Amino acid sequence: MAQERVVVIGAGIGGLAAAVRLAHAGFHTTVLERAQQPGGKMRAIPVGDRAIEAGPTVFTMRWVFEELFAECGAELGDRVSLAPARLLARHAWSRDERLDLFADIEASADAVAAFAGRREADGYRRFCARSAEVYRTLEGPFIREGRTGPAGLAQRVGLSGLGDLWRIQPFTTLQSALGSYFRDPRLLQLFGRYATYCGASPYTAPATLMLVAHVEQAGIWTVSGGLSGLARAVADLAEERGAAFRYAAEAERILTAGGRVVGVRLADGTTVPADRVVCNADCAAVGAGLFGPEAAVAGERLAPGERSLSAVTFCAEAVPSGFPLAHHTVFFSRDYRAEFDTILRDRRLPDDPTVYVCAQDRDAVGTAPQGPERLLMLVNAPADGRERPLTPSETQRCETTLIRRLEACGLTLTFASSAVTTTPRDFDALFPGTGGALYGRAAQGWATTFKRAGARTALPGLYLAGGSIHPGPGVPMAAQSGRLAAAAILEDRDSMARSRGAATRGGTSMR
Repeated sequence: MAQERVVVIGAGIGGLAAAVRLAHAGFHTTVLERAQQPGGKMRAIPVGDRAIEAGPTVFTMRWVFEELFAECGAELGDRVSLAPARLLARHAWSRDERLDLFADIEASADAVAAFAGRREADGYRRFCARSAEVYRTLEGPFIREGRTGPAGLAQRVGLSGLGDLWRIQPFTTLQSALGSYFRDPRLLQLFGRYATYCGASPYTAPATLMLVAHVEQAGIWTVSGGLSGLARAVADLAEERGAAFRYAAEAERILTAGGRVVGVRLADGTTVPADRVVCNADCAAVGAGLFGPEAAVAGERLAPGERSLSAVTFCAEAVPSGFPLAHHTVFFSRDYRAEFDTILRDRRLPDDPTVYVCAQDRDAVGTAPQGPERLLMLVNAPADGRERPLTPSETQRCETTLIRRLEACGLTLTFASSAVTTTPRDFDALFPGTGGALYGRAAQGWATTFKRAGARTALPGLYLAGGSIHPGPGVPMAAQSGRLAAAAILEDRDSMARSRGAATRGGTSMR
């Protein structure tokens, strides 16, 4: 039997995970990437004479990558240097209001008690217990499984699990659920921020996102070389297993014949034949027809209001003073609801933004290096990069309000280089069809979880992967989507040896 040919469009982490798994399984695997290096959103950019991580900076759910590497006969620890973080993140509201969260729940509870009182510390412990319950309920039947609807999820947890499914409050918003554990508005703000991990507002996102608390407590690691280095390690393993990478190769159209995929045409006019294609692009790009009208049936069309959050980021070298930065620090705005109303209802940048800062030269306990540090600074923004790109004056004002928020908490920055700015319009250019949205469809309401496309599509031979696909955004989830796409292809190859049936929407078990 001839070796089956798979083309993976996009070397983001979902595409890389699919590629390494399929190459290891014996498929003739070709990865097409329009950029000059792998990683997708896991990217580093030059600032001065150094590179700064300009994409994701938090590494969790290590098990996803441990299993991926093990499936391909390798060890994650042999390829990537990881250091566990005792201090998860530092949070600030003013010069005098700071709270650290730790990997140890009791250490965090003690910090919460000193910050907001013993009642809030007890609420924190109950919140941690519930977040762990939410995670345990969803990991097997949802995160590890293929795309499913509410009925399918209920069927997978079984009669004994229906009580657990109900207790995770699937029909409640995150902000509403947090009120059962916290009264202090600052803690409501802190834990409500977990919604932004999916590019959503805590006032509309489902309460199930409280599982992020458990994911972080299970372990945050700093990655030597940053997450772009992790992407490079997966790409290297894929090449060792036989995958071929073609960079500066932009996929223009997914080709079909006889009602199924037959290849990919590049922007330079060349054609890459394929028996199957894994498209690791945003689902909205597929639905908008950016890969041709035949493939558009596999995607979705999103109105601006349905998109997840975008961001404005500033990467710079600077010397901080007056505030002890951790590796991850969040500086909260004074009015969280007003901030989200401004972004999502008024579709503009807030006057007082919450600012995330990743001090990339600080170790897991926040030890400061000598001299200027590499900083990634981020504020949330509406994903209107196509419809209403930010003007230069708006971008400049965003930088001013960001600095003002840092200074309100006591942090002063002396810049050693000009900041490299990325706006929603820039993100839309980097990831076409998104409008700048960084997480696909926004998590608005309980049903959004089940609206994400799965690995299989209505077009036979076309599979999807990436952060806009089930099980959702974030580095480990996007990698998991690639594993699910590879598993679907392996399953379909075996079934087609017996019957040449058409592929349908859905997923496949990872058990």
